[in-house]
Amino acid sequence: MYEIRFFEEVAGNLYRRGLLKGGVHACIGQEAAEVGISAHLRTDDFITSTHRGHGHHLAKGADPKRLMAELLGKETGYCKGRGGSMHVAAFEVGSLGAFPIVGAGVPSAVGAGFSIQQQGTDQVVVAYFGDGTLGQGTVYEGMNLASIWKLPVIFACENNRYAVSSRMEDMIALKDVPAFAASLGFCGRRVNGQDTLEVYRAAEEAVERARSGGGPTFLFLDTYRFEGHYFGEPEGYRSREEVQKARTQIDPIPLFRAQLLESRVLTPEIAQEIEQAARAAVAEALVFAEASPEPDPEEYGRYVYA
Repeated sequence: MYEIRFFEEVAGNLYRRGLLKGGVHACIGQEAAEVGISAHLRTDDFITSTHRGHGHHLAKGADPKRLMAELLGKETGYCKGRGGSMHVAAFEVGSLGAFPIVGAGVPSAVGAGFSIQQQGTDQVVVAYFGDGTLGQGTVYEGMNLASIWKLPVIFACENNRYAVSSRMEDMIALKDVPAFAASLGFCGRRVNGQDTLEVYRAAEEAVERARSGGGPTFLFLDTYRFEGHYFGEPEGYRSREEVQKARTQIDPIPLFRAQLLESRVLTPEIAQEIEQAARAAVAEALVFAEASPEPDPEEYGRYVYA
């Protein structure tokens, strides 16, 4: 969780300095949802991600060096610098890619789940998407197919309360969102996405169900993004007081740290070592990325297939 937080902070700094092109969407504040789920995933399991996907990749095991290099458009990046922040795929750790088109990752995850079923393996797929995606028909179509075929797909909706600038309650008619899964015959569960242990326990159940052939699960994770929709956004739709209250009261990292210290799983010294190691890893990733070569302009069309 620290690694994701520090990675996003560095990405924000790079963007403000004009070193990253295009929009950069941070998941600061949502780390518990990503880490709590990925704790149960193997390398050969799959995820589909979103435009706000750096944390998904890192939690799944992506190399921060190669991810940082991709953000900076370098040849050593996961997509040879051709994808950037919103089009990263890290196949070696099971990331089928970030899908910046809202909802596009869901049918892809269902397709991966169908492939797993046909091959007879016990892999699982996690389809990450935001609350804004609940306005896309592809989500409901995908859930319907996954339920009919009992596919090993976990639909993980990170409800960070705003689809760009629109509040969820103003845009989604469903009042009990997880109940939609129940109407299709599979398990839906609302989870406190700021509580790492609650996410961990819910994901454990969902992953076990998928691996054992029990079909899909819908996890509706209530979370909050501390940054704007993208770095530099005016954020006229919410007050500074609201954001500051969230940072003070529901930041998942200090909440989880306090839980671990209270249960004596960690000591303050070990907690500090973890924080320092994560900070050092991100700093090293930045050094690697900045020193990496740019793609050759003569090969701009290489790796482009459509």
